[in-house]
Amino acid sequence: MTGYTMLRNGGVGNGGQTCMLRWSNRIRLTWLSFTLFIILVFFPLIAHYYLTTLDEADEAGKRIFGPRAGNELCEVKHVLDLCRIRESVSEELLQLEAKRQELNSEIAKLNLKIEACKKSIENAKQDLLQLKNVISQTEHSYKELMAQNQPKLSLPIRLLPEKDDAGLPPPKVIRGCRLHNCFDYSRCPLTSGFPVYVYDSDQFAFGSYLDPLVKQAFQATARANVYVTENADIACLYVILVGEIQEPVVLRPAELEKQLYSLPHWRTDGHNHVIINLSRKSDTQNLLYNVSTGRAMVAQSTFYAAQYRPGFDLVVSPLVHAMSEPNFMEIPPQVPVKRKYLFTFQGEKIESLRSSLQEARSFEEEMEGDPPADYDDRIIATLKAVQDSKLDQVLVEFTCKNQPKPSLPTEWALCGEREDRLELLKLSTFALIITPGDSRLVISSGCATRLFEALEVGAVPVVLGEQVQLPYQDMLQWNEAALVVPKPRVTEVHFLLRSLSDSDLLAMRRQGRFLWETYFSTADSIFNTVLAMIRTRIQIPAAPIREEAAAEIPHRSGKAAGTDPNMADNGDLDLGPVETEPPYASPKYLRNFTLTVTDFYRSWNSAPGPFHLFPHTPFDPVLPSEAKFLGSGTGFRPIGGGAGGSGKEFQAALGGNVPREQFTVVMLTYEREEVLMNSLERLNGLPYLNKVVVVWNSPKLPSEDLLWPDIGVPIMVVRTEKNSLNNRFLPWNEIETEAILSIDDDAHLRHDEIMFGFRVWREARDRIVGFPGRYHAWDLPHQSWLYNSNYSCELSMVLTGAAFFHKYYAYLYSYVMPQAIRDMVDEYINCEDIAMNFLVSHITRKPPIKVTSRWTFRCPGCPQALSHDDSHFHERHKCINFFVKVYGYMPLLYTQFRVDSVLFKTRLPHDKTKCFKFI
Repeated sequence: MTGYTMLRNGGVGNGGQTCMLRWSNRIRLTWLSFTLFIILVFFPLIAHYYLTTLDEADEAGKRIFGPRAGNELCEVKHVLDLCRIRESVSEELLQLEAKRQELNSEIAKLNLKIEACKKSIENAKQDLLQLKNVISQTEHSYKELMAQNQPKLSLPIRLLPEKDDAGLPPPKVIRGCRLHNCFDYSRCPLTSGFPVYVYDSDQFAFGSYLDPLVKQAFQATARANVYVTENADIACLYVILVGEIQEPVVLRPAELEKQLYSLPHWRTDGHNHVIINLSRKSDTQNLLYNVSTGRAMVAQSTFYAAQYRPGFDLVVSPLVHAMSEPNFMEIPPQVPVKRKYLFTFQGEKIESLRSSLQEARSFEEEMEGDPPADYDDRIIATLKAVQDSKLDQVLVEFTCKNQPKPSLPTEWALCGEREDRLELLKLSTFALIITPGDSRLVISSGCATRLFEALEVGAVPVVLGEQVQLPYQDMLQWNEAALVVPKPRVTEVHFLLRSLSDSDLLAMRRQGRFLWETYFSTADSIFNTVLAMIRTRIQIPAAPIREEAAAEIPHRSGKAAGTDPNMADNGDLDLGPVETEPPYASPKYLRNFTLTVTDFYRSWNSAPGPFHLFPHTPFDPVLPSEAKFLGSGTGFRPIGGGAGGSGKEFQAALGGNVPREQFTVVMLTYEREEVLMNSLERLNGLPYLNKVVVVWNSPKLPSEDLLWPDIGVPIMVVRTEKNSLNNRFLPWNEIETEAILSIDDDAHLRHDEIMFGFRVWREARDRIVGFPGRYHAWDLPHQSWLYNSNYSCELSMVLTGAAFFHKYYAYLYSYVMPQAIRDMVDEYINCEDIAMNFLVSHITRKPPIKVTSRWTFRCPGCPQALSHDDSHFHERHKCINFFVKVYGYMPLLYTQFRVDSVLFKTRLPHDKTKCFKFI
């Protein structure tokens, strides 16, 4: 059915036609493909064969596709550039080849030179080794020669006395006791260190009668004293406190003498003992009168002539401030020099010595006849006449408004309370002190109290009566602080006081203030003075002063310090050798055992300076008591001759009397590690640098991964107990040089500037030598002092953020300067540099020295400092005025002097060229 249908529809015919079409198409495609294959394969082969055949022809003219000659090929336009490039490259290759050959020859020559240098180095090493051996042998030979020609010196063997020594031969008269016949020197060898044993008064019967404040103050100062020992067997001196006795207790002489002789180490006669009777009141009992003290020294404020043994006993100051420090805010300033009253006196005489003085005889008649036993009545008449003359404002009162204080016979009793007397003395230029009429009373507590109060408030004492024994008179020059006038010259007192110049008067007032602060003001000062007097008398040197132990913070170093071109580029200027040897410390103090022998008088009678009560420092320049100690020409040890020369020789050597010397950098920092590291790196290569002491003022330790720079010298990082700017001036035991460069962690100084400052300091070792200058000014509207940091041709301070000073001042700042100043620095966290300038100017009476024209020293890009805060300057204003209160006057001195180097140019601002420049 299907096939039929397909046939009917012509399916067979149509299907055949379709198949034929398909077959013809396939044949055509196959033929076309075969034709293309023949063309693509055989035609190139035939062409290649044909062309090859033609190229093999002998005739040159028949070459159609073969290579042509160079001239013919270059005629083609697009090939010309390729030809030029090929020629250029060929030429360059030839040139490079020539250069390569030339370099090879130079390399060969340099290799020969290197070999020659290596041989020279080896030879030089051999020569150096030989020289070292020669030097070593020479040093050994030198030491042998020195050992042969010099006797061996060592400390003597200390011989301790027996416990039960029989004592010294008794003197013919006990009152004739002196050191040579009543003191046992065998217990006090030079190397003993002056050990002192203090008895505990509570263990004896009289201890319960002592004034509690006196006993407590004495025990406190004894515990803190450097000489006190608990081993009585090795003691050189034995100290016992017997007074002041509380009222109304009366201790009988026989009972006190019995208790003294029962002391464990009295040894029958009390030699090497000191009996101290301190008085807080003007009527303190003379406990030791009619008491046989044997060979024991007596130290008290009241003595009768029959009792006092000159050169053996000690007249001490009354203990007014038992357990309290003086209030410097209540002490009047030392200027103005002249006060309201020329002189004042208040007192009442309870009992006269002779009634015969009541007779009406003229003063001239007294002078013509025998001298009277008591001039007091004539003194009263003379002083009243001066007061009535109205030539000067004078206040004299010989009758107390209230009940007078108890006093000894013939002594002028004190009037009123202590506060009232001080208020009157604050208005007085001079304070009269009339000694007791009884010449047998050489000193009394009343006179000593008047002297104490006068010195405390700055009234110059005028003592009428030359027979008086003032406190520590055999050691102190009282004529520098007081006037001692014989009573017969009472008519000339007014003329004498008016003739004193203001400068002399101010000098006496300043010296009196120094004496009061150093020897009178506190229990510590009195006890230290008593021991210092005895130690000086028996010629034992002071103990070494305490240095601040440096607690080092471990840190890693090894980071190679870079070189700042601004710091190290000094042109042709040779700043000196960079120290490659171990640090060289300053020579130690060498006069400990000879000072008290050679300078016995000068050490106690020189210009003001609070040093002799304190132990020696390792770098003591001269006497420990001299204010001008550093300025003395013999103060420092000459080590060798100068090596100055000229030009390069001068630059490369320090020269002078101490040709070999280094300095220590002390840098204070607080949690500024990046700034600190940069500052330390700037010290790399600095000549004459001994070491760097970094005072880490933060309770937080440095980062553990912090890598400290290696600058060629030791870096000591010191941890402090608290955050205090006073730590900058602590006398760290790691500082082994006399010269200290105090520098802030953000200070930016060139090496040539530092070296120039060091050279200048070596010429003025008693001064602060630095870069940024400041000055103080008087504010008229507010009647106070101001701190000024503006540019000026005049200065009075040099900031210690970049300054040299002597290590001795670090001891004075930390241990001698009044504690109130350090407390002020801690309170404001400011003003430590001002305090140091006050101290040095007060001691030396000289201004600091500014070097170069630099006025600021902060490094560029460093964080903003505290000094940019407005409150910073207000605090410094307050500091200056407070320091003036403490010192009693303005010690800062103005100067227009500045030191500039002739070795490098100083750049001056165009608007500052009017300043004087000293070269």
